[in-house]
Amino acid sequence: MGGLALSFGAPFVLAGLLALPVIWWLLKLTPPRPQVETFPPLRILQRVLKSEETPSKSPWWLTLLRLLLAALVIFALAAPTLNPRETTIAGTGPLALLVDNGWSSGGNFDERRRAAEEIIRQAGEAGRPVTMAFSAEDAGDDATPVEAATALERLAAAQPRPVPTNRVAAARRIATALEGQRPGTLVFLSDGLDSPDARDAATALAALAPGQAIVYEPSVDGVVGLTGADNSTEALVVSAVRPADVPAGAFTLVARDQQSREIGRAPVEFSGTDGTGEARFAIPVEMRNDIARIEVDGGETAGAARLLDDSFRRRRVALVSGESSDAAQPLLSPLYYISRALEPFADLVRPSTANLAEAIPEMLERKPSVVVLADIGVLPDEARTALEKFVEDGGYLVRFAGPRLAATTGEDPLVPVRLRAGERQLGGAMSWSEPQKLAAMSETSPFAGIAVPEDVTVSRQILAEPSADLGEHTWASLADGTPLVTARGQGAGTIVLFHVTAEATWSNLPISGTFVSMLRRIVSLSRANAGAPEGQTAADSLPPYRVLDGTGRLVSPGPEAQPLSLAADAATPVSLQNPPGLYGSEDGYVAHNLLDPGARLASLPALDLGSATEARSYAYDDSLDLRPWLFAAALVLFALDAFAMLWLNGGFDRFKGRLATRSTGTAVSIAVLALVGLAATGPLLWPTGAAAQPAGQAEQAAQPEGFDVQRAIDATAQTHLAYVETGDATSDDRSQAGLRGLSQYIAAKTALEPGEPMAVDIATDELSFFPLLYWPVSADAPMPSEAAISRVDAYMKQGGTVLFDVSDDALSSLGNSVSPGQRRLRDILGDLDIPPLEPVPQDHVLTKAFYILSSFPGLHSDSPLWVESLVPDAEGNSRPARGGDGVSSLMITSNDFAGAWAVDDRGLFLYPTDSSDPSQREYAYRAGVNIVMYVLTGNYKADQVHVPALLERLGQ
Repeated sequence: MGGLALSFGAPFVLAGLLALPVIWWLLKLTPPRPQVETFPPLRILQRVLKSEETPSKSPWWLTLLRLLLAALVIFALAAPTLNPRETTIAGTGPLALLVDNGWSSGGNFDERRRAAEEIIRQAGEAGRPVTMAFSAEDAGDDATPVEAATALERLAAAQPRPVPTNRVAAARRIATALEGQRPGTLVFLSDGLDSPDARDAATALAALAPGQAIVYEPSVDGVVGLTGADNSTEALVVSAVRPADVPAGAFTLVARDQQSREIGRAPVEFSGTDGTGEARFAIPVEMRNDIARIEVDGGETAGAARLLDDSFRRRRVALVSGESSDAAQPLLSPLYYISRALEPFADLVRPSTANLAEAIPEMLERKPSVVVLADIGVLPDEARTALEKFVEDGGYLVRFAGPRLAATTGEDPLVPVRLRAGERQLGGAMSWSEPQKLAAMSETSPFAGIAVPEDVTVSRQILAEPSADLGEHTWASLADGTPLVTARGQGAGTIVLFHVTAEATWSNLPISGTFVSMLRRIVSLSRANAGAPEGQTAADSLPPYRVLDGTGRLVSPGPEAQPLSLAADAATPVSLQNPPGLYGSEDGYVAHNLLDPGARLASLPALDLGSATEARSYAYDDSLDLRPWLFAAALVLFALDAFAMLWLNGGFDRFKGRLATRSTGTAVSIAVLALVGLAATGPLLWPTGAAAQPAGQAEQAAQPEGFDVQRAIDATAQTHLAYVETGDATSDDRSQAGLRGLSQYIAAKTALEPGEPMAVDIATDELSFFPLLYWPVSADAPMPSEAAISRVDAYMKQGGTVLFDVSDDALSSLGNSVSPGQRRLRDILGDLDIPPLEPVPQDHVLTKAFYILSSFPGLHSDSPLWVESLVPDAEGNSRPARGGDGVSSLMITSNDFAGAWAVDDRGLFLYPTDSSDPSQREYAYRAGVNIVMYVLTGNYKADQVHVPALLERLGQ
C-alpha cells in the first residue's frame, strides 16, 4: 500500500476487524461466572427473604477491553510498518547506480544494500536495465548493464571494503558501460562522507544528463576514525577524528591484547574545531605494551580500529654506571645526559643496588630492550652471563668508554671490536694536535641522516685495534677516520660501543643534539628489529599476515592482497592490494593502518548530478515495525483481563486470610535471617580474640633476614673506622689495634671523634655504614668469594673507599707484581671494576687534606700510595691541589699502616718502624689523618683555590 505513512505487510488480515461486532455480541451474552460464597449458619436467616441475583451480561468496560485486545491482535497480524517515505524511481531509460562500499560503510552497508535492492526491483518491474558500480572496487568491477535479477545477485555478493573510495573511477566505469546512453535514473547511494574526488565524480555523472538524479545520504554522527597512537611517558594517547560539521557525540575507545581481551577503556574528547580529539589510557606501561588493537566501542568500520605492532610498544632502557653515585653533581654523572636524551620516549630502569651481580639480572627480568653500561670495565660472572643471553635473544647492549673500560685487559666478548689498552688523548703518546671533529654519517650507517654540528669535538677516546673488517663495524667516526661508534651483531641482538664517555670529560658530544639523535636511533633500531620478522630489513617487503575486513575485523588475507613494501622513502598507501592489517608473520609483523595522522573527515556536500537532484536518507533509517509494540500492548490487555476475572469471581478474597497469617511468619523469618547474618558478620565488625601485633614485633618482622638492628644503630650513631676480617686472628688483631690508635690520634688532633673500630665481614655485614674499609691483604688469608667481591664493588660504586694494605714486598708497580701477597691482590682486583691507578701525585688533594705531606709512610716507607688516576688539566694550569670529581674508591699500599698506628690498652706502640727516625711514625699518623679527612670531605681542600676569587668578589 504505497503512498501512505502506514503500510501493512499482510493487509488482508485487516478483514478480521469485521468480526468485532460478532465478538461484541458473544461477550455481551456471556456473563461472568456467578460468585460463590459460603454462608455461616447463623446468617442464613438474615438472607432467607432475599432473592438470588445473577448478572445477565458482562460489564461494559470488560467488553471494551476484550474488543480492544482482539483489534490489537488483528492489527499485529497484518504486519504494520511505519514508513513515511518509500523509494520510487521515474523514467524509462537505464538505471545507473553508484554505490559507496568504502571503509566507512561497514556499519550501515546492509541498509544501503536494502535500499539498492528496492530500487533494482522497481527497475526490474519496469523492465529497465541496470548498470551498477561500487566506489571501493578496482578496474575489475564490471558495470555493464544487466537485468535486474543479475544486478541483485551482484548486489548480494558485494561487501564493504576497508579502503578509501574512488568515486571518479566508478563514475567513469558507469559512463563507459552506458556507451553514450542517457540514464533514465541516476542513483548515488553514498556513505555520507566527503572525499577529495567527490566533486569530480559528480561532474562526471552530471555529464551523463540523467532524467532523474537521487543522492542518498546516511547520518554520519557515529563515524569516528583513529589516526594515531602515542605511547608517551604518562599514558597512551590515541588520536581520533570525526566529521567536524556534525554534533559532538560520546565515544569510548577499547584497548585489547592479541587474544582480544579488554585491557582498558577511555572516552574520546573532541576539543578541536576540525573534528580532532584524543583519548588517554592512563594504565601501567607493562599493560600498555600488551595492547595489540584499539577500537571504537561499537564501531564496525576499518577506520574505527587501530592496529599496533612492536614499534608502538614503549621501550624499556636499563641504565648502569660504573661511577660512584653523586647526586650533588648530576652534570658529572655518566647517566645524566643519557637519561635526559631517552626520558621523553622510553621508560628508564635503574638498578636497585650497586652490586652488579644482583642488579643486572634483576633489571633483565623486567624485559628491557636496551641495556646501557656507562664505563663498566669488569663485570661479575653472573652479570656477564645474563647480558650475553640478553644479547643473544635480541637485545641491544650499548656501552660507553671511560677510565674503567680503558684499564681492562684481555678479550671481552661484550665489546664489538678489539680495543687497545689505554686511551688516546691530547698530550698522550697517541695524541692529535687538536681536538678532532666528527665525520659526516655514512649513508650505510644506522646513523645515516643525523646532522653533525661543526662544534662537536673529541679530545680523548679508546682506540680500536686495526682489522680488515673494522670499517664494517663502524657506525660513526672522527674526521681522521678513527672509529667513534662501533657495533657488532651477536645472535639476534647487537652490541654498540661509544669510544668516548657518556659525560663531557672526553668529548662535548654528550651535550649536543647529535648525541640525543644517536641514542634515539639506537632505541628505534632495537624496536624495529624486534618487530620485524627475522631476516627482514627496511628495504624488504612483508607478506600479508592478517588484514582488516570492511567491518574492522582481522581475517586471513584474500588472493588480491600483495606483500607490503617497507621502503623508507614513501609510505605505502592503503589499497585493495595492500589493505590495512598486519604484514609479516606470527614471529613479527608491521601494522599498516588506514588513516594517517593528518586525516580529516567531513560530511558530503550537496552535489549537482546534472538535473534536479533529490537528496534522500535511507528509508530503512526511519522505518519502524509496529508488530512488537502491538503484541506487547495486547499482552498487557490480556493480563488486565485475567486480573479483572479474578476480581469479579472473588479470587482475591480467598487470599486475604492467608496473607494476614503469612505476614507474621514472614516478619519472623526476616528477623531470624537478620540475626543469622549479624552473627556471621560479627567477627568482621567486632574482632574478638585477635590481638594486635606489638609495634616492636612488627618492626622486627619487617627487617631483612640476618639484619642486626643493634649493630646498625651502633655503626651509624658515631663515625667508625672499619677493617675487613681476613680470618687470620693475628692480622685482625693488628688491624683493630692500628685503627684504634689512629682513631685516638684523630680525636686528639681534629674535631672528629671516631668511635671504636669495627670488624666487618664483607660477605654478610652491611658495608655502607662505614666511609673507609681497611683491608690487609695476605697470601695466607682465604680468597673471598665472588659474591663478597661483588658486594665490595657495589660499596665502592656507592661512594665507599677501600684501603688495601699488602703485607709483603714494596708495591712499586701494579703491573709487575710477583710476591704472594701482591699476587693475591691482583686476584682480588681482577674481579673488581676499577679505574686506572697512579701513585699519589704531589698536587693531589690527599697531600693537603689536613697535613701537608710529600709521602705516605707506615711501618715501612718504601711503597707509594696508589689512588685513582686524575684527569690531566687540559689547560695546563698549575693548581695547588687537584681533587678530581669525587673520592678515590680504592687506595693501595704495602707500607703496613696498621702496624705503624697500632697501640695497646695503655697507648704504647706495639710494633717498631723500619727506621730509627721517630718522625716516621708521626708521619704515618698524619698520613692516616689525611686519608680519613679526604674520604670524609672529598675535594674540599682542592676547592680552596677558589677562595681568593671568592673573597675578591665579596669585596666588590
